[in-house]
Amino acid sequence: MNITPGPLLGQIQYPADLRKLSKEQLHQVCDELRQYIIDVVSVHGGHFGASLGVVELTTALHYVFNTPYDQLVWDVGHQAYGHKILTGRREVFHTNRKYKGISGFPKRDESPYDTFGVGHSSTSISAALGMAIASQLKGEQDRQHIAVIGDGAMTAGMAFEALNHAGVSNANVLIILNDNCMSIDPNVGALKEYLTDITTSHTYNKLRDDVWHLLGKLPVGKRFTREMASKLEASLKGMVSSSSNLFESFSLRYFGPIDGHNITKLVDTLQDLKDIPGPKLLHIVTTKGKGYALAEQDQTLWHAPGLFDKITGEIFKKPVTTPQPPKYQDVFGHTIIELAEQNDKIMGITPAMPSGSSLKFMMEKMPDRAIDVGICEQHAVTLSAGLATQGMRVFCNIYSSFMQRAYDQVVHDVAIQHLPVVFCLDRAGLVGDDGPTHHGAYDIAYMRSIPNMIVSAPMNEEELRNLMYTAQLPSNTSPFTIRYPRGQGVMPDWRQPFREIKIGTGRKIRDGKDVAILSIGHPGNFVTEACKELLADGLQPAHYDMRFVKPLDIAMLHEVFSRFNKVITVEDAALPGGFGSAILEFMAMNGYHAEVRMLGIPDRIVEHGKPEELHRECGYDAAAIAAKVREMLKSKITVITE
Repeated sequence: MNITPGPLLGQIQYPADLRKLSKEQLHQVCDELRQYIIDVVSVHGGHFGASLGVVELTTALHYVFNTPYDQLVWDVGHQAYGHKILTGRREVFHTNRKYKGISGFPKRDESPYDTFGVGHSSTSISAALGMAIASQLKGEQDRQHIAVIGDGAMTAGMAFEALNHAGVSNANVLIILNDNCMSIDPNVGALKEYLTDITTSHTYNKLRDDVWHLLGKLPVGKRFTREMASKLEASLKGMVSSSSNLFESFSLRYFGPIDGHNITKLVDTLQDLKDIPGPKLLHIVTTKGKGYALAEQDQTLWHAPGLFDKITGEIFKKPVTTPQPPKYQDVFGHTIIELAEQNDKIMGITPAMPSGSSLKFMMEKMPDRAIDVGICEQHAVTLSAGLATQGMRVFCNIYSSFMQRAYDQVVHDVAIQHLPVVFCLDRAGLVGDDGPTHHGAYDIAYMRSIPNMIVSAPMNEEELRNLMYTAQLPSNTSPFTIRYPRGQGVMPDWRQPFREIKIGTGRKIRDGKDVAILSIGHPGNFVTEACKELLADGLQPAHYDMRFVKPLDIAMLHEVFSRFNKVITVEDAALPGGFGSAILEFMAMNGYHAEVRMLGIPDRIVEHGKPEELHRECGYDAAAIAAKVREMLKSKITVITE
């Protein structure tokens, strides 16, 4: 489908073209840019509300600053669609998040305008500050550095660490706080309340605007006006609100809040701030989903709605004619409630992912026992540890790629103290369109190396329920990891009675004699498909679902290596240090000799695409497994020729 940009947007390939327009024309550019995002995303999919909310900011930044020489860093990057469209990628924007297409996030090797690769939150201030310090050292005194960070991302400790450093530097860095009270879900915590207090203080905002208006009329020098403004502003803040100097307590010049959808005000303000050296923060207020009424009303749903009718707002879903298996995350969300109804010590913790992890169900039904801590993975883990010291059975639900941000807390605060925190790692494996920043590739390797840690993965929904049940039993006194993928499982009839799984035991799915295939987690279903295909060829593979990477089922592995001299391991995780490595370690330590082939995520960065496309590319989908078996057993395959 050919989507045509508006007349002004059609003239803009790069920001240099934008800067040729008058300030009055920017209103039309913003309207056309917003409509183009709606047109493309409704047909091709992607993140939605975040980019609509920063259309005016994006346009103003590229109009005022000399990008890419002036360096613009986006936090997280969900909101960078307008940025991509204005920086040479409008004609390929329809490939956004598609296999072999452009990334859904800023990416350094995609464009010089993408100055820093992002995907996880709260990195922008540190990155921009590093760039600014480097520019100082190189004598680039005219170079500007801008970090755009949302109020949700500002809750993370890393953002405050960067603010702490920026305030004592003299680096030329501008931090733009995009305040919309949202990340994916509504923001939580004291910072949200503080920002709300600032933005709703009519007295402060009216007085502040009056002061700036008055100063603009004074016939005095620029420096004197600035000095007077600074003193008056400080007095004003202290008079109106005793708490409004949070950012200035970091020695940052604070400006705002201003309307982030007023393009004229934004341009004027940014032009003024260009002339003010040193670290400073501009607070803007925006609405996520701005310009599309349904997205403004339900910002969580319209964060990434999929394909939809842009006129009616109908979100297209595949027709359902038979019972469908649930998403793994929903199995977690409903199961933790069942367990909590039986065990009053159970609590759920998530860092800003109540919808994505489905902990929202427990938060609605048991609000005192389920907590969203905001974008604070480190805090989530140590909070869980603190709860565990008091006898609580905590399910700490974090995306696999986000758990990387709290690794020290897992080691230092949980494992060393042998606390039975249950880590439910959602989005394990290749997650698809979000790409390398979100792939959960490394958790098996980083978790299995930790003493006292149990590492498991369910092959289906029933196994997930039973692992959760097992993890919260009083007999388990160890930290316990359960990893599972994004998306649907395989069992429509998944709500089965709970059954304890003996820790460190696997199960034999089918017996065979030619080759043993050992799988961990959901890819075991790929093995089941491959086995059906191989049986039709007259081959007899055995399939073992190991369930645990740590501890391994030692008895089962002795059976495997005493019976088979050809073994294949299959995992949805990085091969170095992963499940296959654990099997090789067992084989070496026990003196076995066998031909072993490991299938999984290779030792390289895997880009974005649909999961099935990436499984095929990485060589561990059903077809690849069957092909590997045939390769290993080629001497047993009879070739019929005419």
